[in-house]
Amino acid sequence: MSETAALCPPRAGPANVKIALAVLLLLLVAAAGIALVLRFVEGERERDLRAWQQRLGIVADSRFAAVDEWLTEQIGEVAALARNASLQLYMSELALAGGDPERAALAEAQAGYLRNLLLVSAERAGFAAPPTGPAVAANVERIGVAGLALVDRAGRVLVATPGMPPVTGSLRDFLAGLRPGTGGVMDLFLDAAGRPAMAFAAPVFAIQGDDDADAQVGLVIGVKQVADELYPRLRQPGAATETAVAVLVRGRDGTVEYLSPLPDGTPPLTLKMARDTPDLDAAFALDHPGGFALRRDYRSRGVLVTGRAFAAVPWTLMYTIERAEALADSEARLTRLSVAFVLAIALVAAALVAVWRHASSRRAAAAADAYRDLAQRFEAQRNLLRLVADSQPAGIYILDADGRYRFANAAASRAAGIAVDDMIGKPAPSVLGPALAEPILDLNRHALEHGQPVSRIWRSEDGGALRVVQFEHVPVPAAATTPPGVLVVERDVTEAVSERERRTRILDQLVRTLVGIVDRRDPFAADQSARVARLARAIAAEMGLGPRDIDTAETAGNLLNLGKILVAPEVLTRSGALTETERRQVRDSLAAGAELLQDIEFDGPVADTLRQAQARWDGTGTPPLAGDDILVTARVVAVANAFIGMTSPRARRDALAADPAIETLLGEVGRAFDRGVVAALINHLDKSNRAAAAG
Repeated sequence: MSETAALCPPRAGPANVKIALAVLLLLLVAAAGIALVLRFVEGERERDLRAWQQRLGIVADSRFAAVDEWLTEQIGEVAALARNASLQLYMSELALAGGDPERAALAEAQAGYLRNLLLVSAERAGFAAPPTGPAVAANVERIGVAGLALVDRAGRVLVATPGMPPVTGSLRDFLAGLRPGTGGVMDLFLDAAGRPAMAFAAPVFAIQGDDDADAQVGLVIGVKQVADELYPRLRQPGAATETAVAVLVRGRDGTVEYLSPLPDGTPPLTLKMARDTPDLDAAFALDHPGGFALRRDYRSRGVLVTGRAFAAVPWTLMYTIERAEALADSEARLTRLSVAFVLAIALVAAALVAVWRHASSRRAAAAADAYRDLAQRFEAQRNLLRLVADSQPAGIYILDADGRYRFANAAASRAAGIAVDDMIGKPAPSVLGPALAEPILDLNRHALEHGQPVSRIWRSEDGGALRVVQFEHVPVPAAATTPPGVLVVERDVTEAVSERERRTRILDQLVRTLVGIVDRRDPFAADQSARVARLARAIAAEMGLGPRDIDTAETAGNLLNLGKILVAPEVLTRSGALTETERRQVRDSLAAGAELLQDIEFDGPVADTLRQAQARWDGTGTPPLAGDDILVTARVVAVANAFIGMTSPRARRDALAADPAIETLLGEVGRAFDRGVVAALINHLDKSNRAAAAG
């Protein structure tokens, strides 16, 4: 079956063939236009998403700061009360009273004053609320829900405001769980009135004691209902959106718990969702604080979400807006463009049909001649397109969504061992074989699902011969009369890959040879280049640099001492003091090595890395570069060289241990070295030590 026959049904005569060719051309133009429109709209949508990421981030930061400020205020209120001198004196007196009646009487006399102090503080800081229960003249106990209390080290309540809830159950467990000498925050819970509440505790130290666990004489604990203070801080003043909302969530026992009221009226602390719910916005906010994504909320509505995690409490502030509201302009733009393009195609098609009918009605013979000429031109164009495709060394073919061939050039035909006309309409497994066709069809499905080109490189060896093929899978969108498909381009890149690998091997051999020459000239620095190279590679990997930068740092580390071949061996091995000229020779050897390597084509900036390895972060080194103007690979090599140099013996000194060497590097952070690079070195050493201990 021919390619044209696969796309169009058989026609009865030449007039129908002409119409089919015109329709085919129109479909090709329509497909190209739709692809351009979709690409433009997708770009607009991405720009809108970036803009919304910034807007949501600003509001989330604002609401996070408001809630964090409120938490700090509550902790500060209780801590300030705990530092009150009169309160400390009273608690100290009780702690020292023991069995002494006079001291106990004096402490009890101060209780009235402290009770008044607690009452005033509770009213001012919001640690007061009417007890729950019936307000009747009956012997029915009313349960307190908010208040302040002083508790001794044994957990006994010494003084409390009237509305203070009993220190039992979870409140008692909270106090018992505090480390001596420290305070804490009891997370949100529903109190006896069924309203959200929290507890805050601060240690009270003896009046003349130090602020440590031994000097602690008790605790100040404050319990309050927080809904009226906390939740209003989640609302953004002047918000112009309808569906944007800030919600507090926390993770607990594999679930996501919603701590604040929800837009549909769900009360706080009543809704829980499984944390592994697919695409749940709250789970994303908990797992990726500071991130931004498209997810679904607890009602399965699409939303844009970002989150901020708190330090004092296990909360995350999640800020969302419904996707329908945020991206309404993008979707409307897509609809308008699609409608306009369809109308344009319809108008062009109508114009073509009208012209053809007009010409045929005036003169059938002339129309037939015109049709014949047009058919010949279309055939010539089709042949030209096939000629261009067949002239390419790469295999080019198009598969539809079901994996059937719609087009193939001569190179693809030769690779498959079957004629082009026999390939059209056949499924790929029957042409290529199941083993080869399956990975190709998998990449096609990926390209169609994501609407993006996919590139893969396949390596194989047959009888020891290497073959490397690069596959490009480009999705072809559906048109009015043709289904979607994928354009596949196969390029044999074996020669280029082999040449690159050969060049890499030669460079590696050159590096090893040069390092061996340097090691033989300076026995004290033997193996130092290799150690610097290994450490530089480890630091670069710890920093998350790309493969090119990691390889550059390692190669530069290996070649760090190359310039020493220009320094006399007796200077390198002398144990006594060097002259100023000799010191300058050793110091300038790094730049000399860079000059020797200047014309060698490495994959990365090896020579520049060596040239800048003596630059200092503050700009006082050579060359006079500072901060981020210094190549990151040069900053990595500088730290690795300094650490290896300090921990290696020299002709004029012994080796330092790792800890003193690290202290020296930390002392030079901000002056000689980049803080991020030194931190990556410390992290690497810490992981290596843990791995060694585990082994």
